[in-house]
This record gives sequence, C-alpha cells and structure tokens, in this order.
Amino acid sequence: MKTHAIRIHQPGGPENMVWEEVDLASPAAGEVLIRHTAIGLNFIDVYHRTGLYPMPVPFTLGLEGAGIIEAIGPGDGDFKVGDRVAYASPPIGAYAERRLMPADRLVSIPDGIDDRHAAAMMLQGMTAHYLLRRTYRVQPGDSVLIHAAAGGVGLLLCQWAKHLGATVIGTVGSEDKAALALAHGCDHAILYKTQDFVARVKEITGGAGVPVVYDSVGRDTFLKSLDCLRPLGMMVSFGQSSGTVEPFDTGLLAARGSLFLTRPSLMAYTAKRGDLVASAAELFEVVKTGAVRIELNQTYALKDAAQAHRDLEGRKTTGSTVLLP
Repeated sequence: MKTHAIRIHQPGGPENMVWEEVDLASPAAGEVLIRHTAIGLNFIDVYHRTGLYPMPVPFTLGLEGAGIIEAIGPGDGDFKVGDRVAYASPPIGAYAERRLMPADRLVSIPDGIDDRHAAAMMLQGMTAHYLLRRTYRVQPGDSVLIHAAAGGVGLLLCQWAKHLGATVIGTVGSEDKAALALAHGCDHAILYKTQDFVARVKEITGGAGVPVVYDSVGRDTFLKSLDCLRPLGMMVSFGQSSGTVEPFDTGLLAARGSLFLTRPSLMAYTAKRGDLVASAAELFEVVKTGAVRIELNQTYALKDAAQAHRDLEGRKTTGSTVLLP
C-alpha cells in the first residue's frame, strides 16, 4: 500500500520536512493499520526534527494521532476494524495519512469526544495528568507555578490544577496570552517580559514560595524557578522550548531548602499499558465533564506541517494544534 507522509532525511529547520509517498506494509501480529483523521502537533516534534532528540534518518515525524482502524494483524482481540482510536506514544510516525501502530499503545475514543479533539488532547492531556496527579500530586490549597501557561499543556495544567483546588500562578509572554490563561483557571498571570516572576510569586504566596514549579521552558527560566520554591519544593522540568538547561551545581538545591528536581517524560509514565489506559480514562473524564476544555485553536493541512512548525516555534500558536490529512 502507498501513503503520503512528512519525512525527515536530514535534521534541521522546517524546510527539511518533505511531503512524499511511502510504502506501507500489512499489519503484523500485534499491529493495526490506522487511517488518520487528525494528528497532534507538539514541541517534541521540533526536537526530533532538529536532531535535539536524534533519530535514524529517514523518518516520519509525530507521536500523536487519532483515526479509524482499517486492518488488524493476526492475534489481536482488543480492537476491531472501524474502531475510533487515539494514541500519544512511540514509535514515531504520526505525520502520515496512514500508519501501522502497535495495538497495545492505542486507546479507544469514547462517545462524546470527536477525533480532532482526541488528537489534540492525548499527548498534552496525559502529560498534564501525570504532572498533576503523579509527579507532584496537587492538593486543595496548594499554590502552583506554571510556565508557558497559555500554551497547549499550560492551558490544560491551569484548568486541571484549578479543578483540583489549587491557586494557579502562570507566566505568559503577552497581554493576550495573559487573558487566555486567566480564562482557563489561572488566578495570577505574570508577564515575564516586563515583570520579575520570582518577586511576583513571593508576593502572591506571602513570601512562602510554591511547593511545585512546572517548567517546560528550560534554560531561560530554570534557575529563577528554583527561587520560587518553598523548602522541600519540587522543580519539575518537563521541556526546554528556550533551550537545554545548562549544567549546574546541585548544591543549589540544598542551599534553597533541600529542593527536589525531576525531569520526567510521558513515555516513562505510560510505559505500562495499565498506566496508559488509566491516564487516558481520567483525561477523557475531566474533558467530558467540562472540568477541562481542549482549546483546539489551529488546524493545518498535513502537507503544510512545515508552516505549523514555524508558527509553533515563533510562539504564534495558543492552545492545541492538529494537522489534517
């Protein structure tokens, strides 16, 4: 079978993303053939494209998608042809009209959630789930600091943390993004370009600091984020949109009150199928009840994925984005 996909033959800029025809085999045992109806856009795709997270070339980008099962390999009994499914997991290869996918990495899309929103929520939503419910389990009355609060994960974190009873402090880059974050559960939006976010966090918390910082920005915010934590607080560094965090003296953690530091990944938290299914189920539930809204603010044709990457890197997007085959 032939299909079309966005392929990378050499790491680099968006111009290295090539729309081309590729061959697709029949599903083997444990695999299914999916016809994508929507594909999620995420910053990890940029890391793969640029080579920050090296991949053997050539390869097809993408870790998240939703679609319809068209064929099933021998021996799989969990799904049937025609089922709506979604995923946010390796193996890489979502930027394609069709693809093969291990059946044990898929979850069924429940009634009441459409394919585009399913594709937009899986990676970012399950990331929000493990950050808030497992890495640091947010409790009612906690104050939390969320960087990039108007981004895809940021908006989900703000809503979900508010739903859990937290006071939500977010950093944003513009007045428009501040308004967006405030409309999605953020109690205090700090304009990091013109305000000292450390001083504002201390002011908001009466000098105490926060028990947890969720930081997907990386180099530009890392050290200052440590200054926002209360003693025994947890620094959760789960991305690096501004660049990789530079090496630092771990004595800084001791000097600031025996801080904890973790660099988690969704793939580790959903490696076991039971954890994957439970994470997706809790995500679907908070979305279906309206506690968390998925803001699908941009769509692009799959063949125009290079422009989607330019807009993502240029901080021109808000909320979630999907690519449409």
